[in-house]
Amino acid sequence: MDEVLPVGKLAVYGFQHVLAFYAGAVIVPILLAGAIGLSERELIHLINADLFTCGIASIIQSVGFWKVGVRLPLLQGVTFTAVSPMIAIGMAAGGGTEGLLVIYGSVIVAGLATFFVAPFFSKLIRFFPPVVTGTVITIIGIALLPVAALDAVGGGAHPDPTNARNLAYALGTLLLIVAIQRLFRGFMATVAVLVGLVIGTLVAWALGDATFAAVADSGWIGVTTPFYFGLPKFTVAAIVSMVVVMLITAVETTGDVFATGEIVDKRIGREDIARALRADGLATTIGGVLNSFPYTCFAENVGLVRLTRVQSRYVVASAGVIMILIGLVPKAGAIVAGIPHPVLGGAAFAMFATVAVVGIQTLSRVDFHDHRNVVIVGTSVGLAVFVTVQPDVAKAVPEWAQVILGSGITLGSLTAIVLNVVFHHLRPRVAAAVTGGPKVRLDEVNAMSRDEFVATFGTLFEGDARTAVVGRAFAGEPFSDAEALRTAFQEALHTAPPEQQRALMADYPDLGADVGEDTESCRDRSAVGLTRLTEEENAEFVALATAYRERFGIPLIVCLREVGKRDHILRAGRLRLTNAPAQEHAAALVEIAKVANHRFADLVKG
Repeated sequence: MDEVLPVGKLAVYGFQHVLAFYAGAVIVPILLAGAIGLSERELIHLINADLFTCGIASIIQSVGFWKVGVRLPLLQGVTFTAVSPMIAIGMAAGGGTEGLLVIYGSVIVAGLATFFVAPFFSKLIRFFPPVVTGTVITIIGIALLPVAALDAVGGGAHPDPTNARNLAYALGTLLLIVAIQRLFRGFMATVAVLVGLVIGTLVAWALGDATFAAVADSGWIGVTTPFYFGLPKFTVAAIVSMVVVMLITAVETTGDVFATGEIVDKRIGREDIARALRADGLATTIGGVLNSFPYTCFAENVGLVRLTRVQSRYVVASAGVIMILIGLVPKAGAIVAGIPHPVLGGAAFAMFATVAVVGIQTLSRVDFHDHRNVVIVGTSVGLAVFVTVQPDVAKAVPEWAQVILGSGITLGSLTAIVLNVVFHHLRPRVAAAVTGGPKVRLDEVNAMSRDEFVATFGTLFEGDARTAVVGRAFAGEPFSDAEALRTAFQEALHTAPPEQQRALMADYPDLGADVGEDTESCRDRSAVGLTRLTEEENAEFVALATAYRERFGIPLIVCLREVGKRDHILRAGRLRLTNAPAQEHAAALVEIAKVANHRFADLVKG
């Protein structure tokens, strides 16, 4: 991720990102200009300004400085979520450049608001467990596929699904990308999308279906200057609308950051989200000054990172430099714009579907034995697809709600977040009504007898020896708060006699062994997909568990919810085989404590 590649590779990989990104980058100014009545000359300036600012924003996000920029291979682009609100703001102000000035005023303020709200929004990261992030990432990929499909049948205002040539270009480009990925290794495989786009465009040009006439009509230099259309105007209604847009966009950015973290194998924390959102806010403010619009991480290019496996953030930075140059040279932009829609659509199928695959990969860590998670994912994906395939349903609701129903990504993401809160975070009484599984309140714990206490909290540990450990924790009641209760269990575990600790360890099931479907162990295992192993995969875990038990006399105990990936479990387990028995005794206690902490969080109302 931090590797600085040779200049030649940076340029080629960066240009591949630009080609994959270009159509999505320019569609927002095109839609806006047509809706509020801007001239062709004004539209050209908007496109140049958009590309120029996209480059700056991408460099800020990928390279970063101070506490701004997440420093991941994330490319920035104008958010589609803002299209409808900006059109409404522009038309309410009379359209044309007058409307544009009011839009820019709201964009500048919303960008500043996002910048300063970022650290507070990032504290909500606990509301983005894998069931939410996986759902959001999957929805992003699915919701983008109709965009690829529209391009594949000709794109624009008049697509032609019956045109055999469009189908040939789209499927031919897709098949070429797949063939290159299958037949080649190394550099060639990583530029498969670029090669597909170039060859597809050359074939279309040779057959007369691609034209570059606009190149001759475009100028060599086109510099965007601050406040080109005039000083921005500020109205309360417009600012409120744009702030709402940026809050919704923050959810999408959070999903993109988690998706990219999944791809580059980086654990995403609160500060990462804050840095990403600060970059969004700063880029949006710069956009308002330089005649552009609100910015967010572009999911299209997340798929490209996964597809090519080129993870260097400096590749995205080089794409930013290329976009700045294109923004300054309209002729260069005209060349890129000459790529036929069907060719772009064929490449987009590969990239967008890959985003959905990343989401599915994240969802593989979700416990679907818990029916609440099934409801969260199913409802969110269902509503997202509904709005995506039937976009006109947004017209059935008031204008203020159209910003939500106007986008499958927005509606699906918000649904996943809200349902996660309803099912996993509401107070016990409400949760009981919705899920049938209320959490235990502290006042209820302090009113328990010893037997009730042991029966309630016995699930934190495994086997018969847990009764003694949980009973030792009961001696600390009454408990002042949930943290005091948690600490009592930790103290009881770590201060237990060695023989009692050894007996407790012996009762934990081996990795790869059968466990009951309704047990806590099964739920822990399903979080990382260990309940869905093939015979060969299961054999690897059985072999590791057997070797560990032969060496140390206890099962290999791992807090599966904190490991995340199966290969990491195997790698860490093999390393632990080289430890001393005393070290593994201590390590096993630590892992038992971690497992208990997660189960405690599931059981007790904090």
